[in-house]
Amino acid sequence: MSRASAWEAHEQAVDRLRASYTAIPSGSPVRLAKRTSNLFRPRAATTAPGLDVSGLTGVIEVDPETRTAEVQGMCTYEDLVDATLPHGLIPLVVPQLRTITLGGAVTGLGIESTSFRNGLPHESVLEMDVFTGAGEVVTTRPGDELFDTFPNSYGSLGYATRLRIELEPVPSYVALRHVRFDDVGLLAKAVNAIVETGEYDGRRVDGLDGVAFEPGEYYLTLATWQREPGETSDYTGQQIYYRSIRERETDLLTMYDYLWRWDTDWFWCSGAFGVQNPRVRRVWPRRWRRSDAYHRLIGLDNRLGIVDRLDRRAGRPQRERVIQDIEVPVERLGEFLEWFDDEVGMRPVWLCPLRLRGEKEWSSYPLAVGTTYVNVGFWGTVHVGPEAPHGPTNRAIETRVHELGGHKSLYSEAFYDPETFDRLYDGDNLAAVKRRYDPDDRLTSLYDKAVKKR
Repeated sequence: MSRASAWEAHEQAVDRLRASYTAIPSGSPVRLAKRTSNLFRPRAATTAPGLDVSGLTGVIEVDPETRTAEVQGMCTYEDLVDATLPHGLIPLVVPQLRTITLGGAVTGLGIESTSFRNGLPHESVLEMDVFTGAGEVVTTRPGDELFDTFPNSYGSLGYATRLRIELEPVPSYVALRHVRFDDVGLLAKAVNAIVETGEYDGRRVDGLDGVAFEPGEYYLTLATWQREPGETSDYTGQQIYYRSIRERETDLLTMYDYLWRWDTDWFWCSGAFGVQNPRVRRVWPRRWRRSDAYHRLIGLDNRLGIVDRLDRRAGRPQRERVIQDIEVPVERLGEFLEWFDDEVGMRPVWLCPLRLRGEKEWSSYPLAVGTTYVNVGFWGTVHVGPEAPHGPTNRAIETRVHELGGHKSLYSEAFYDPETFDRLYDGDNLAAVKRRYDPDDRLTSLYDKAVKKR
């Protein structure tokens, strides 16, 4: 498609979006009509039609000279990388799962191994168009109140239809070093040193994340972009990436496979479906070894209650779903993991250092400039008994995270009271901006979305 045709198709898609918004009855929830989701919070059912975003799923153009791309809001990172990587370019932060959309990563916050040097996805957005609750498309840039409040707003201020983003050059290969630490304090010191110097043992570090397998068994995976070819590993077949972290000290992946190393087995969560069993894996179609396929299976179980019925039949206590990503300052990581081991006991957990890229703070998710945080991701269930629907474990995690000066992502269940929520996510500013761009209050507020499940 020519450049002119791509822009024309984009404008037509925006027109369809606007028409679909007009068709939603006043007072009905406004939601995206799309098949995939990376949210893990239940929502009240609705019969209202959704927003037609079917034409907003692509890359409009890539400019290798300026290292920028014009991207539609519902474009997945899988499709975005497919468009940029042939030019030797990638977004500055590529979240781990293929079907996360660019607009979703900006309005909901994304993170990956380059976040220790490149921050969060919204920090490399140069300009975006937002379809607001007033039914208008507003072009906004850093420094504008809408732009600056948009990250972590989860659709409560509108939906990004177009984003102009920065790209960075990359070679074809990624060399990995899996470094073990027996003491989380030493791991934290290593993270601080890498963030400050950009290297470890005299070698450049381009990507940084890790895994806590057990108390006293922690790994940092240090990724270095590499031009020289070599024998590469393949973790889309019978081998499983997260197991390799324990099994080998070094590795080599193609850039493409590195970006999606976690997606094939949804980190380690594919084990819940038996896909890590070699016999099952051999017959499990390769096209279903993807995070979105597992997410659909979770949705099916949520509708049918299969696991709950099996637990009841076996006499096991009712499960509480604990699917969260939190951030704590790197100096408090050991305190959180010690508490988490004692109170929750879920392993393994993902560790991903991050730091704001620039000198700007973002009100709706107030990380401190100059502070290194570690994202801790944990995804599973714990047996808690009849209290499970009330989320006792999740509530305890919320309390502990904020005692340690951290934050919690809102893609999953949250239980805050309104006052605490507003204090943590600058609710007053969010409400003021929402009133200006959604004067008829058609879009669901962030608190109602995140906590009240609307």
